[in-house]
Amino acid sequence: MFGYGSLVDPESFADTLGRSLQPGLDLFEAELAGFGRRWNYGVMHSTGRAVGLDGGSTDYTLVALGIVEAERETVNGVIGWVTDEELVGLDRRERHYDRVEVTRQVSVGGAGHVDGPIVVYVPRAEAVAHYESARDRGVAAIERRYWELVDAAFASLGEDAHVRYRATTPAPEVPILVLVR
Repeated sequence: MFGYGSLVDPESFADTLGRSLQPGLDLFEAELAGFGRRWNYGVMHSTGRAVGLDGGSTDYTLVALGIVEAERETVNGVIGWVTDEELVGLDRRERHYDRVEVTRQVSVGGAGHVDGPIVVYVPRAEAVAHYESARDRGVAAIERRYWELVDAAFASLGEDAHVRYRATTPAPEVPILVLVR
């Protein structure tokens, strides 16, 4: 599995699998060619609420990272070793994303030879449309906790990976807010 957002965080990835992932053993830095990272996924199964200074609240569509096909771009991230049974849990977590095989487009650092296919989650059209609609209505936001989790995950890979993540991830078109689910 190639992860380019919250799956870069070993604990977040491991929570879904139900087992720990050790960087350098079953989690390796990798690059995915032909895709670009975007803040374009509108979470369809949950919302976040922000309370204003006046005590009023607003419900927001949560926005997460996705990728789009982009011939001249690459996305840094990680690959994690998963079983067919573990993919069921990942599919549940990443609902509203399609699992796409990208084996020939991934280069893996420090893993040597990779046996088997490499897959990645790409947002479905309806999740992107959900994001765009909420963005256009002014009710889409990135949860600060998610923003910080992803940023810290790339920082833990080292300065080069962190700088690359920030340089290849366009700024979001929505605010980053403290939200309550």
